Formats: sequence, structure tokens, C-alpha cells
Amino acid sequence: MSSTSKEPAAKEKDSTAKELFQWLIAILAAVAIALFVDNFLIVNAQIPSGSMENTIMTGDRVVGNRLSYLTKDPERYDVIIFKYPDDESQLFIKRIIGLPGETVEIRDGHIYIDGSSEPLEDVETKEYMVGNYGPYTVPEGCYFVMGDNRNDSKDSRYWINPYVSKDKILGKAVFRYWPITKMKTIK
Repeated sequence: MSSTSKEPAAKEKDSTAKELFQWLIAILAAVAIALFVDNFLIVNAQIPSGSMENTIMTGDRVVGNRLSYLTKDPERYDVIIFKYPDDESQLFIKRIIGLPGETVEIRDGHIYIDGSSEPLEDVETKEYMVGNYGPYTVPEGCYFVMGDNRNDSKDSRYWINPYVSKDKILGKAVFRYWPITKMKTIK
């Protein structure tokens, strides 16, 4: 009789161990999937300053698509997440203004590309930009970037290394998910 009373206890112990093992496998799979998505598909960033206002506000959280530039080059006006050229341990988010090989000059708050007499049709910015900067000749494989809050943005105009190399671009910013009340695509 004692051997039969041990069988249900042994089966229950095996069942509990099997269930714990299944949970462990599920948790490990979820972690592996999350790491894969975060390292190969998306880049998650929090906005630390007001340099991109009013497009993206301080404290907002955004998702960037790491695959955006796999088959095509970044384009003017794309909002990108990249490693800051003067300290690659930091992630920055700015808008592309100058493309490889172009000369960017800012005169009286207007952006001119390659000596054009007409200013660049710029995106809507927080306020009218003031000042004169440049000219900057963008090296091949690099980009000249600026924040949308042009008068309060530490961007290519001020950095020691003013250009963002394509291989330092982590992704194209595509979606603001925080705060939830202001979720929207980024343009």
C-alpha cells in the first residue's frame, strides 16, 4: 500500500517540475524575442531635451525602425536616431537637412543648399530660426542634422564632429508612443 500512495505524489512532483520547466522556456523565449526585436528591428529612445519641439517633446518616448535604411539611403527631412558623433555612448534624435556631398549654409535664419538663391522649403519649426552658420560641406556617407527647435538645439552647427555618418544611424524615428495621449507617427 505504501508504494501506491507514493505514485500520486511522484506524479504530482513530476507535473510541477514539468510546468516550471515550461514556464522557464516561455520566459526565456520572450526575453530572446524582445532582445532580437530591440537589437535588430527597432530602436527605443527617450527625448532628453527640447531640441525637437514641437515635433517631439521633452520626455516623449519614440520608436525607430532599424530596417529603414537597409535598402535605401536616408532622405532630407527624415527624423533619425543616431549615435552622437562627439560621444557615441549617447543617442540623439534630429532631422536630416544636408545630404552627402551637399553644401549647407544658413543665412539670416534660412537654409540654403549648394549655393541656391532660394532657401530650402523647411519643415514647420517651433519658431523662426535666427543666425548665420556655415557653409558646411557634407562628406560622402554623412549627413548634416538639425533639431526642429532650431534656436535651442545643439546640432551639427555646434558639434566638434558636425556630421552623422550613415553607419552611426540606428534608425528612422517613426512613432511616438509616450505619452499615450499624444501617440502619433513622426513626420
